[in-house]
Amino acid sequence: MVQISILSGKQAGAVAVARRFPFGVGRNCDADLCLEEDGVWERHLELVLEMPEGFLLRANSNALTTVNGQPTRQSFLRNGDVIELGPVKIQFWLSQMRQIDLRLREFLTWFALAALCAAQVALVYWLIR
Repeated sequence: MVQISILSGKQAGAVAVARRFPFGVGRNCDADLCLEEDGVWERHLELVLEMPEGFLLRANSNALTTVNGQPTRQSFLRNGDVIELGPVKIQFWLSQMRQIDLRLREFLTWFALAALCAAQVALVYWLIR
């Protein structure tokens, strides 16, 4: 998942999570992230998942967009990049993934291996008699 942290503007401090792509950002409330600020276009930009390269930012051709202070129409994003859409700054983050607790599965695997070894030892002793 991708997190978009809003750094400035009316919604500063808010965090949006992108679970589906393309992820649209703009003034239009149909966008995935709606920013009602002067200088933000209706459909300012979108984030697209391009495999295997990564996340691609595609800006509207007329919209002022910068990534880390560099004007851009299209660029691949890295973790922590700051994107400016007119007066609003947002930050692109790859969110932390929850790790599944596998202790029970590991315990059952080791238990099954120990039982298998014990069964083999018992079979060897039974065949020797």
